[in-house]
Amino acid sequence: MNDQIARIRALQRPGEVHRDAYVAPDVFDMEMKHLFRNAWVYVGHASQIPGKGDYYATQVADQPVLMVRHTDNSVRVLYNRCPHKGTQVVIDTQGNTGKFFRCPYHAWSFKTDGSLLAVPLKKGYQDTEFKSSCAAKGMTPVPHVREYREFIFARINDQGPSFEDFFGDSLSSLDNMIDRSPAGRLEVVGSPLRYAHNCNWKMLVENQTDTCHPMVAHESSAGTVKDIWERQEEGTKKPMVVELALPFMSSYEFFEGMGIRIWDNGHGHTGVHHSIHSDYSDIPGYNDQMQAAYGKDRAAEILNENRHNTVYFPNLMIKGPIQTLRLFKPIAADKTLVESWIFRLVDAPDKLLERTAMYNRIINAPTSIVGHDDLEMYERAQSGLASDGMEWVNIQRLYEEGEGDEPEQIYNGTTEAQMRNQFRAWEKFMLMSMEKEGTS
Repeated sequence: MNDQIARIRALQRPGEVHRDAYVAPDVFDMEMKHLFRNAWVYVGHASQIPGKGDYYATQVADQPVLMVRHTDNSVRVLYNRCPHKGTQVVIDTQGNTGKFFRCPYHAWSFKTDGSLLAVPLKKGYQDTEFKSSCAAKGMTPVPHVREYREFIFARINDQGPSFEDFFGDSLSSLDNMIDRSPAGRLEVVGSPLRYAHNCNWKMLVENQTDTCHPMVAHESSAGTVKDIWERQEEGTKKPMVVELALPFMSSYEFFEGMGIRIWDNGHGHTGVHHSIHSDYSDIPGYNDQMQAAYGKDRAAEILNENRHNTVYFPNLMIKGPIQTLRLFKPIAADKTLVESWIFRLVDAPDKLLERTAMYNRIINAPTSIVGHDDLEMYERAQSGLASDGMEWVNIQRLYEEGEGDEPEQIYNGTTEAQMRNQFRAWEKFMLMSMEKEGTS
């Protein structure tokens, strides 16, 4: 264990990260065992399981889990494993199990809180001390689960901070996305855009606050939209797709002025002062609905906050003004499954959902006009890191003494401070359980 601790500590130095953090299978295995189990990880949204018995199957770290609506309407998160032979109880991503789960192998059944309901031929367990066995406890619940305004998070290990200490003031971004609904509620709409990237999960997380790449990497896509639009006759109505794509070609000065805020534990966001979402067209009737729900001043406060990408470390990103959520699920050191979800603002005009869905399609879909640019860069980087010409990745841009000394700090919008912030958290949560095991 001491060798592992030394290895993790050697993988970064001020402003630089060793390539093994992205390419080494043993480092990935340690991330699954330590980092993703010590941190609070997003599981899903309560609107995905509105009725009793509804379930959603996903993963936390490398662990298969179920989010299910119990008979008392509470949300439970269980390991997706039968305690008998280990068979996954559910293989569908989503569905309704009724009043109980039934294992497809030997028909053991469990209540929706995981407790054992029935075992076929129970007499076969007489005089076997079955009642004191692990299997008698049923499906194991994930030990630490928290619902925050219908967003469900889980922490597998006992090590790690409380939910409140882990997120701190970063929850203000989640609050702003939810408060954009006149009813103060969101609903997941449809299934996510889901596709695999042949790269390390951290590349995608870092890119969310990389503001020096849009005008370069997206020149062939968003840049083409800009060129076509600029050739249109004056007075031509700007299509929604153009309004959504053009900001990606904003200048370095625009992104510098956006600002980046970082919080403890690896969280942070771009768009402190303005963002690429600041100048969307008004939706008729929406502002009136918001003022009726919150009052004029509070409605203005909510709608004038246009944060760009908020990263919730380790692997979640939300866009409040456009109501999208992206989850970066690690599969292997060089493979990541990306899920891009959209939300409906309850009681808001349908035109807002139309804009959200269009943004997701043209930016995040595998067939989009923007997202594939990023995909190509990630995969080029993953391949390039095999080069022996250089073992270190540079994240020194606009480094300042004292970064991370305060719970919240604001910087120039093109800094790489958030990437450095993530790696400080990466080491912290990797070592948290390693150090305990090393002293036990």
